This record gives sequence, structure tokens and C-alpha cells, in this order.
Amino acid sequence: MHLVNLITDTFKKCLFLLTLSLIVFSNVMAQDNSPLSRYGIGDLSPTQNIINRAMGGVSAAYADFGLLGSPLHINFVNPASLGNLSNTKSFSNVIFDIGAEVDSRTLKSTTNTEKYKSNNTTISYLQIAFPISTKKMEKKGTTWGLALGLRPVSKINYKIETNGRLTGVDSINTLYEGSGGLNQVNLSTGIRKIGKGASHNEFSVGVSVGYSFGSKDYSTKRTLVNDTVNYAKSNYEVSSRFGGLFINTGIQYQLNTQNSGTWRFGAFANLQQKLNAKQDVIFESYGYDYTGDIATIDSVAGVKDSVGKIVIPSTLGIGLTYHSKNNKWLVGADFECSNWGSSYRFYDKTDKVINNWTMRVGAEYYPAKFNAAKNNYFSYLKYRAGFYFGPDYINLDEKRNNYAVTAGASFPLSTPRYIQTRGEYVTLNTSFEIGARGNKSSASFHENFVRFNFGISMNARWFQKRIYD
Repeated sequence: MHLVNLITDTFKKCLFLLTLSLIVFSNVMAQDNSPLSRYGIGDLSPTQNIINRAMGGVSAAYADFGLLGSPLHINFVNPASLGNLSNTKSFSNVIFDIGAEVDSRTLKSTTNTEKYKSNNTTISYLQIAFPISTKKMEKKGTTWGLALGLRPVSKINYKIETNGRLTGVDSINTLYEGSGGLNQVNLSTGIRKIGKGASHNEFSVGVSVGYSFGSKDYSTKRTLVNDTVNYAKSNYEVSSRFGGLFINTGIQYQLNTQNSGTWRFGAFANLQQKLNAKQDVIFESYGYDYTGDIATIDSVAGVKDSVGKIVIPSTLGIGLTYHSKNNKWLVGADFECSNWGSSYRFYDKTDKVINNWTMRVGAEYYPAKFNAAKNNYFSYLKYRAGFYFGPDYINLDEKRNNYAVTAGASFPLSTPRYIQTRGEYVTLNTSFEIGARGNKSSASFHENFVRFNFGISMNARWFQKRIYD
């Protein structure tokens, strides 16, 4: 009963912190102007923790261990990694992980010299995790962790204006606008079993459940341009709201070899989602009132609360990492694929999307000796680098490549002595990506981007009552 009450109390307080973070998330999230977000569910947001992004996104078999062997960050791509959370001193130790990104994009036309630049700042994720295994469980080689959080899955935001002429009619101005995106709230858990014998091989399994919610609003406004005749303007607008449950699963297996380091295998599956949706459709002529707001002149057609389904395809991933014997080096690779072209449906309609895959490769270097206490600050910096490549899931007439080179580091903001004596830490995580979508032969345009990711990881006994400090 004491364990249940302790877990419940910790969960409630973490939920309170997450709710406050959700308010911040909804208020500070910014959006950019990306024409590609018109298709599918928009521009897909990176799904990895910032430390994994610095290694090209390697996550399926990744498990992070810092000073004295304690996990420092949350890998929320593979929930099986939560099984590594353990704390024999207190059940109430909590890891709080928050990330943000700043990116600069340049759209270049493939038919002329025109280009467009945009800058964007976005909250990447908010995650809270804590161990729930008892001392008795851990003595038997079983550890158990729980996490909850919020993250964006995709973003939709574009505003495109074109000018042309209808043959035999008049000049015409067309404005395409869109907004929205998909987000997820998750509750995840993972459990690890350490095998007996000299090798102590480990097997972990995890599951993440939650709720996906979002919207997709787009409109097309047309205006006939004439110096003498005042034509009514037309507006075709579709507004969709959707939501539904999701389930992700994962496994990891760690093979400890006595003389050649540690191998870890991982796999995850994000199962197909069927989201319930409601849609409003408006086809109208409009003008502007004295305040400058849009005023409907005549509703040509309209639909209210049309019920439908949105199908988000499954994603499968496998990975492998290798830790050197002295734990200074980690190298890894992931391969993941999604069947967008085969499964994606928006109100039973397909879109300009295709089945796609991504290959990720990365490495990490940790100067400090594992499980050793030193007072040299620079020994505890972690350095990372990697890359990823594969076809973009959005297909405009031909395949577009999506690729980037990545690098980054983690900087402890707590002194080694404080971590050693209190078991608490704060870490600044950074990563840097330079990449592109498409190339000079891509249809219409290609996109170059530079993305800087940064975040804070904190581990503290926030809810532990101390008699002596």
C-alpha cells in the first residue's frame, strides 16, 4: 500500500507539472511558412530526444547512462528503454526532460532564381519519467520505469499567393492558406530483467499509449482583378478536427560480452492509428466590412460536422548500438520505414505521399571513465555526431530526398561533486542539423534547412522528504 500511495503521489505531482508545461507549450509554439506542409498531415517533426538527434536520430537500441551508471535522459522513441530507470534509494526521483528547436529554412525554386527564407522556434517535447520498481524487485534484477509527456508530431502552416490570368476572362489572384498539425500526449512504461550469470544480459520491453489530437485547416481564396468592375471574391475552406488513441511498443536486448564491450539490439513499432474526425466545408463569396474583417456575401455550399476517419500509417524501426569496453565510445545505426502511400487516408482520400524509409547512423564519445568519480568538468561532456537520409514521405511528381548531417554535445550544469553527493544533476543538451529536402531536379522547389536543438534534463528527488540535508 505504501508503494501504491508513493507512486500515486508522484504521478499526480508530475501530472501537475506536465499540465503547467502544456500551457506554456500552447502559448510559445511558433510556426513557419512551409508549402510542403499542405500535403499529408504536414511537416513531420523530429521524434527523437535532442541527444539522439545529435547522432542522426539513432534511438531504437539506445540507452543512456551517465555518472555512476544512472540514466540521464528519456528515450521516448522506444519505450523499452524506460526499464533502465532505477533508484534503490528512493522511488520519487524524477527525470524532467524538455527540448526546443530553432530552425532556418530556405525554399529555392527549381525553375527560376526566386527563394524564400523563414525562421521558426518550436517546443520539441516535454517528458517526465520516474522509476516505480521496489527495492525487492531490483534485488531480483527487475527494474521498472514510467513516463508521461507531450510532443508535436507534425506542423501545418503555409501561405502561398499566385497571380495569373484566366483565358478570355481576366487577371486572377489566388491565396492558399493552411494551419494546424498533430500532437500526442503519452503515458509510457518499460520493464527490464537482468539475467543471471557472469554476463548479466538484459531484456527490456515497453509500451506507450496515449491520445493523438490535432487539426487541418486550409482555404483557397480567389479574386478577379479588374480596374472597372468590382467582382465578388470566392473562398473555399475546409476545417477538420481529429483525435484518437495510439499504441507504440518496443523491445531491447543487451548482450554483455566479457572482452569486447556491450551490444544492444532494439526494435519498435508505432501501430496504425484511425483518428475520428469532424469536418466543416464552406464555399462562399465574400467581401470585407468596415473593420477589415471578412464578411460572407453568399454561401454557395456548405457542410457542418461531417464525420470521417483519418488513417495514420504504422512505423517500424530496428537498431543496433555498440558500447566499447571502457564505455567511452558508442556507435549505432537505425533503419525505419512507414507505409504512407499504402495506408494514409484523409476522409477515404489519398494524397501526394509515398512509402518511405530512413537510415540513421551516429556515434557518441564520453571522456570520463564509466562509474568513476572525477572532478574534471570536461571529463563529463558527451560529444555526438551522425547523419540520416532517405526519401521524403511527401511526393510531388518525383521522390524527394530528406537528409542531414548532425552534431552536438551535452554540458553538465551541476558540478561533479554535487552529483556524487546528492545524486542530482542538470544537463544542457544541444544538437545541430544541416540538411535538405529535395534537390535541383525536384519538382517546383527544394528546401535547405539549418536546425539548432537545445534542451534541459533534470534529475532530482523533488518529492522526497529529507530529515537531514
